[in-house]
Amino acid sequence: MTLSDKEKMVAIISNGIAVFSLLQERDSVPKNTTMYDFVLKIVPENIKSELNIELIDEVFQYVSSAHSST
Repeated sequence: MTLSDKEKMVAIISNGIAVFSLLQERDSVPKNTTMYDFVLKIVPENIKSELNIELIDEVFQYVSSAHSST
């Protein structure tokens, strides 16, 4: 089974949020870099058309609630 571009985007966003959080904990995020900026930079150009702020927010909300319920 091959992932759709939207499924790939969700995986990339989720990974980007995790990496951003780890870097933030280590004070390794460049100044004035938001989570949105970070995610935008790691998305491959060939699937960027699937990216939007609402999707980043939705994935962030899901990941945050999933982690807080454990």
